[in-house]
Amino acid sequence: MTALVSLRGIVKSYIRGKQRVEVLHGMDLEIRAGEFLALMGPSGSGKTTLLNLIGGIDRADEGDLLVAGEHINTLTARELARWRAHHVGFVFQFYNLMPLLTAEQNVELPLLMTHLSKAQRSANVKAALELVGLADRASHKPAELSGGQQQRVAIARALVADPVLLVCDEPTGDLDREMAEQILDLLQIVNREQQKTIVMVTHDPKAAERATRQVHLDKGRLIHADRGVAA
Repeated sequence: MTALVSLRGIVKSYIRGKQRVEVLHGMDLEIRAGEFLALMGPSGSGKTTLLNLIGGIDRADEGDLLVAGEHINTLTARELARWRAHHVGFVFQFYNLMPLLTAEQNVELPLLMTHLSKAQRSANVKAALELVGLADRASHKPAELSGGQQQRVAIARALVADPVLLVCDEPTGDLDREMAEQILDLLQIVNREQQKTIVMVTHDPKAAERATRQVHLDKGRLIHADRGVAA
């Protein structure tokens, strides 16, 4: 299967005070198209940094990062923003919904950066909310929804522009076990039926078991990779 994401010799550092702290040390990794990958490791291991690089939120200091056919480390800030809008959907631990907007308005936000007509945007939003089982909550604001429902809205927002890649940072970290299992069920459906490639950072072994592959990081280095049980 073709690699959707390819990292070669990726180095990433941050400046803390007067010190330069290297977070990723020459990282090599390939993620196949259609894969559901879980990134695991202790706090400070570089998981979220790696996720942010793959999603084009941050830039590597060294190395080559190829995602969906684009060497994203060479793009300008404007080109990178345009690339993200068309290729990547983001799901965060704390949903990041706009509290004054309804579910459908929150889901529509990524489409405002596209050239779609209002009618096309409306159709995409409706389809995304139906996919996550919240078509009947379209007019509700986040405060009127449960945590699990808010995360479903966030997933719909991530999917509405039909990205090839979904990056998820602890998507079940703020949910109880029952709600977490529902969100993981949904992510598996998105992976299997919508053919979306998913990269998920998690501390939860039960969540990682839903992935088709697990990658373990420690101190900015790849330790080992396991096959998931949900392939």
